[in-house]
Amino acid sequence: MLKKRIIPKFLIRGGKLVKGVRFHENFREAGNPVSTAKVYDAYGVDELLFVDIDATPEGRPASGTIIERVSEEVFMPFTVGGGIRSLEQIASLLASGADKVCINTSAIEDPGFVTRAASRFGDQCIVVGIDYRRTPGGGHHVVSNCGHQDTELDPLVWAQRMQDAHAGEIMLCSIDRDGTMEGYDTDLIASASAKLEVPLIASSGAGTLQHCRDALEAGASAITISSMFLFSDHSPIKVRTYLATNGVSVRSQKGSHS
Repeated sequence: MLKKRIIPKFLIRGGKLVKGVRFHENFREAGNPVSTAKVYDAYGVDELLFVDIDATPEGRPASGTIIERVSEEVFMPFTVGGGIRSLEQIASLLASGADKVCINTSAIEDPGFVTRAASRFGDQCIVVGIDYRRTPGGGHHVVSNCGHQDTELDPLVWAQRMQDAHAGEIMLCSIDRDGTMEGYDTDLIASASAKLEVPLIASSGAGTLQHCRDALEAGASAITISSMFLFSDHSPIKVRTYLATNGVSVRSQKGSHS
């Protein structure tokens, strides 16, 4: 059985680490992304995720400058997302030090882009992020353009379609739970994990150690954590120790410099 992964999630705005609620509310600055990445590297997290949240609204790709700085300081795998619309942009980010890229809006606008990217760079380099929101009728719709545009796509159907397009991983991000620290959407995680063969990353909602366990036991291969690490006394070491103690298969703690 593959070991479950713990992935700190970095939202980058103007070169700074920030965190909001439900994508657009109550943004707070949370430090320097490079120095924070070095701390997480020492903690021995499995991967990092960087999302340039201004890239899509500004019509540009994620900034490679921070990626280059991070790659000089840490040696764990990391994924970069934000505004990626071309194979050339993916090539540039990978050359800057990223191991994977996360594609979201451009996959919705051109599903064939995911297939072309996987063909050129390998499935293992391509993560498709799926942001979704509850509908008044009790269902869920995929939302694009950083939470601004409702697509009416069902996230489970879309996840399967992106798997068929050769995405190497799928990341489900609940806009309703983002930054709330009220727990992951375990119902949708369980439904998605039952339908997908590729790894599933659960994002949005971590607030307690139990929340992390719940998401992984629901079927997620990995969890992203942001607010819980930035604004509470929980650390990757605490999460890893708790999960291992409660029977969840996680990697042993080991920084990339170890």
